Amino acid sequence: MNNSYGKDEKKIVFADTDKRHADLRIRLRYDGITQVQFFQSIITGYLDKDPRIIDYIRTVKEKLAKQGKRKIKKSQSLYEKGENNKRLFKLTEEETEEIFDIIAQELYD
Repeated sequence: MNNSYGKDEKKIVFADTDKRHADLRIRLRYDGITQVQFFQSIITGYLDKDPRIIDYIRTVKEKLAKQGKRKIKKSQSLYEKGENNKRLFKLTEEETEEIFDIIAQELYD
């Protein structure tokens, strides 16, 4: 097994219009953060299942119609149940991850 897994840096690249790129740069400069800081923080919020990011992604999925409304609602319901159980049982991070793994598995079954 590679001992450096999770430590090696990878580039994430995508294209957008020059106008949106310029607008992004202006907004980031106004907020005093770099592109790297911005994208890493957004990715961290997504991977950590930050409720604010999860809610936004749900609205994006609805807008793009990437999943059926029923599946999106089921996903949201399962996420909320997991969060409620997490608070109710004061679960550890490892236990929380197991719950979210179960939720993810249910979504794809």
